[in-house]
Amino acid sequence: MDNRFKGTGVALVTPFHKQSTIDFGSLEKLVEHIITNGVNYLVVLGTTAESATLSKEEKNAVMQFVVEITNQRVPIVLGVGGNNTQEVINNLRTNSLEGVDAILSVVPYYNKPQQKGIYLHFKNIAAASSLPIILYNVPGRTSVNMKAETTLMLANEFSNIIGIKEASGNMGQIMIILEKRPKDFLVISGDDLLTMPLLALGADGVISVIANAFPKEFSEMVQLGIKGDVKKAREIHFRLMDIITTLFADGSPSGIKAALEIKGIVANHLRLPLVKVEKNIYIQLNSLIQDFSK
Repeated sequence: MDNRFKGTGVALVTPFHKQSTIDFGSLEKLVEHIITNGVNYLVVLGTTAESATLSKEEKNAVMQFVVEITNQRVPIVLGVGGNNTQEVINNLRTNSLEGVDAILSVVPYYNKPQQKGIYLHFKNIAAASSLPIILYNVPGRTSVNMKAETTLMLANEFSNIIGIKEASGNMGQIMIILEKRPKDFLVISGDDLLTMPLLALGADGVISVIANAFPKEFSEMVQLGIKGDVKKAREIHFRLMDIITTLFADGSPSGIKAALEIKGIVANHLRLPLVKVEKNIYIQLNSLIQDFSK
């Protein structure tokens, strides 16, 4: 098992200036905040990064900047996915991946492929990738679910497919993967709210949104859960539960950017079609964060 990706990974947001340009100063501040508070690795250019709104040049600039300021202190996972298999392969072959330790690749979205199509998509990506691959199943965003059988087939057949970020919310499906996975295959929570119960079932960690704002507390919960200290992990889970729920009440990453502004880390600017959370959600989130800090 690749222990570099056990524990807490953070799906980094992309800070913007009011004029919608990338705010690299705030990105550095965010990365330092996260690394110094004990997370295990960073995930760059995932869904939370608003990657769909970034140009190819901006994506390269963000990746290179994070690699440089991280300076090998923690591993870096790069989001490289899409609904055009050949384009994903071309990106893996032509883009510089220097300083990147693994790839996070999402199930193809919009096309709604059959399970055979999903399998062949990742089979071809595995053949093209020089880096380890973490699969990403998030049917709420892709509109298609990668079944446990497909995940297990990929896990057993391709040595460089090392794990899955599971964000289906389907506990039964995730339990099948946990029970039948190869011994070195990572099962990573893709849902902050379900992380603690999944750790109790034997999951290996999380790729988290809330850990942008609460890296120390969420990392502590994850480590306790991995060690089997369910009682202490559960206490932190319940303390954070209302904040997590509110973070996602009006969409992500709108919620986490509001939280980061409240904590004075990143300004609350997004690119269309995403917009800020509604005022009532912001007020509620602010109240919860202030109460948590007391």
